[in-house]
Amino acid sequence: MSKKFLKNFFISSSILLLACVFFVVFFDPFFQYHKPLKGLKEVLTDKEYQCVGSLKTFDYDSVVAGSSVAENYYNDWFNIGFDCKVIKAIRSYGATADLCFLLDIAFEHQDLKYVFYNLDPSALVADPETTYELTGCPMYLYDNNYINDVEYWLNKGVIMEKIPYLIANSLIGDYDENNSYNWAQWKEFNSDMILGLYIRKPSVSIMKPEDYYEDVLQENLNLLTSRIKSHPDTVFYVFVPPYSMLWWDNIYREGDTEAYLYNMEQAMKELLSYDNVKFYYFQNDREVITDLENYMDILHFSPDINHYICDSMIKGDHQVDKNNYKENISKMKSLSYEIVEELVKPYEDRIKVDIYDN
Repeated sequence: MSKKFLKNFFISSSILLLACVFFVVFFDPFFQYHKPLKGLKEVLTDKEYQCVGSLKTFDYDSVVAGSSVAENYYNDWFNIGFDCKVIKAIRSYGATADLCFLLDIAFEHQDLKYVFYNLDPSALVADPETTYELTGCPMYLYDNNYINDVEYWLNKGVIMEKIPYLIANSLIGDYDENNSYNWAQWKEFNSDMILGLYIRKPSVSIMKPEDYYEDVLQENLNLLTSRIKSHPDTVFYVFVPPYSMLWWDNIYREGDTEAYLYNMEQAMKELLSYDNVKFYYFQNDREVITDLENYMDILHFSPDINHYICDSMIKGDHQVDKNNYKENISKMKSLSYEIVEELVKPYEDRIKVDIYDN
């Protein structure tokens, strides 16, 4: 093999590699370096790869932070109702540490007017450490080290799939930027779906003491309140989504009812001590949670419920304050036991039982 051939091969390979790098950086479908080029849309469909980059480079003044149940909000509901420009900070698990990680990025790059924070009950008992690396997320996109971005620049999937997808959805598709990360299309929300997916534990565990999760509860609350205290000019709209009554049936059988109600009461007490927090509680909305036609599974509700939650916060409905938070928890406690003792019974012949439960 001649030296000339090797030289030409090296030059050609270098040019090809540089062209790939330029191509990826120019279009940047994960938005690590810049917001979309003029004429292209903010196509956000892959949160693990795009959420961090969009928080770094997009123009916004507010965020919707939450788990998968927060993905189906239409951004303009907030934009119009609260006179803001919102972007989503989504993590499927919705653990406090993960969402706080995303909030830190947002605060680093923007002065936030509002944080609309979806507080899942499970987040109060989750591990107070981030889970991105443990779950295989592309960590080269989560730091500020451009050197390891070579995994992004020379990624065949990015070049052959993600960039064409961005261009197609911007120029010839009907992609709506307000539906960022929305997964509800083609999903069904009805009683057949939720009952088909709920595998009921036949036995009922001994009820845990109410302070069973006290240590991890306080660690998670400390994570969230540290951000609230550090940003007193940002208004935090903290809201608890309405899980279905089958979720309450499930946690009763796991022995978690009293502990979860205690956790929420403590969260309300702590968060309501800050002047820049508004708290909204939807778990005890009887009409919503007892209507199984609203749900796909025991957690996930239809976009109509997302719209209802947003509209309620705009109107100030379902707001909890220092004077009524204990009353709200008391009502939820009564409703939770009514669910397991009465309201679920008409559906028991349609509920599948976990035959492998010991």
